[in-house]
Amino acid sequence: MGWKLTTFIVLVAIATGVILTGVFKTPPEPLQFQDNYWGRGAKPSSLPKDHDKIHQISINVPETALVDLKNRLKNVRLFEALENVEFQYGFPVDFMKGLVAYWSDKYDWRKQEAYLNTFPHYKTNIEGIDVHFIHVKPKLKPGQTAKPLLLVHGWPGSVYEFYKMIPMLVDPTSHGGREEDVFEVIAPSIPGYGFSEMPHKKGFDQMAAAQIFHKLMERLGFEKFYMQGGDWGAFITRIMSLLKPSVVKGLHNNMQLVNAGDPRLILRIMVGSVFPSLVGVKPEEHDRVYPYGSKVLMGLLRETGYMHIQATKPDTVGFALNDSPVGLAAYILEKFSTWTNPANKELANGGLEKYYTKDELLTSVMIYWLTGTITSSMRFYKETFQGKAMETTSLQVTVPTGMAAFPHELGHNPEAWCRLFYTDLVHYTLMPDGGHFAAFEKPALLAEDIRAFVRKVESRS
Repeated sequence: MGWKLTTFIVLVAIATGVILTGVFKTPPEPLQFQDNYWGRGAKPSSLPKDHDKIHQISINVPETALVDLKNRLKNVRLFEALENVEFQYGFPVDFMKGLVAYWSDKYDWRKQEAYLNTFPHYKTNIEGIDVHFIHVKPKLKPGQTAKPLLLVHGWPGSVYEFYKMIPMLVDPTSHGGREEDVFEVIAPSIPGYGFSEMPHKKGFDQMAAAQIFHKLMERLGFEKFYMQGGDWGAFITRIMSLLKPSVVKGLHNNMQLVNAGDPRLILRIMVGSVFPSLVGVKPEEHDRVYPYGSKVLMGLLRETGYMHIQATKPDTVGFALNDSPVGLAAYILEKFSTWTNPANKELANGGLEKYYTKDELLTSVMIYWLTGTITSSMRFYKETFQGKAMETTSLQVTVPTGMAAFPHELGHNPEAWCRLFYTDLVHYTLMPDGGHFAAFEKPALLAEDIRAFVRKVESRS
């Protein structure tokens, strides 16, 4: 026990110094709405009368775009593969050969397009750009009311990730839920992603997206609503809770965002490596956090090379990905393999078809390819790290919050640590299975956790 006590004293001494360096920092200012304009050219002096009109649209890609894709797939130039490797070096050549053949000869975009159009799509102009969103209303029984729920995706995802989960939310009794669990779902595309217009001026970060989505919900007539998100969706909805907490009935995330540089958290990380129970790490959470060094090594060094590129020079790699559908598929689908479960890199075909069909994977890629938005989506990273969005992680969220912690997420923050940054954490679930793309991979698990969280919030009133 002596070595543990000595280690504990040393860690406390180090952590105390870290804490003291942060004690006298000026606290960040509360978030406020900004006068933003992201359209082309100068901001108009006055808005047209119908500037706030909402237009229903259908997804309908020109045939010329599909012919062009076929030609590019036919003329793909591949490289020689290494022997005896799976996904350890990234997307493997042999798997890509088969995927390209399927994409070229069997994949039917028109069938997928019809599936996309099974939900109603809309666009409306906010701050100078056209924002796309899906709006699915349930069929209500007399006396039944639906709870508005905003779903926000991340990268390299899209609203398509929610397609399997949306029916579970708007028609709960057909999917294991209760009548009172019914939701009205609004799922926007982040500007610059998929079917939303890209911002034409630099500076568009998560705070800007949060402001636009607040304006969207207001335009749709929602005075109060729930929110759910993972990846950037978790970041954006968190900021929405900070921008205007009075309209947020509850926030549910499947990625636990905290301020990694907070001295209190650093202390817990250090002390928890020796005495995890002292800092609130439950026995069932221990293996998700420790050994912390190897977890960080895996997460930050092995899996975030893309982030450094996108946070510094997104347009450079954008030329390659916007020009080559095969390059784009490799770049995106490698994330669907490893981020679903890091062990997948040791499996044949990266384990991709254990979780998703080829059609699902290729449709995820096609949404970026056909809209030409991979570069604008990657710029979101540069704007994040050169702006002030990261500073918001030090602010405390005060709205009722629920979290679903999936075991194969890129990182894990225990419930006790999250409470430092979410003052009303009413729901926290250690999920039994699943990874980063929770709505896509485990829609039933995520839908039920959203329902359970909302029930807790609703029972308070």
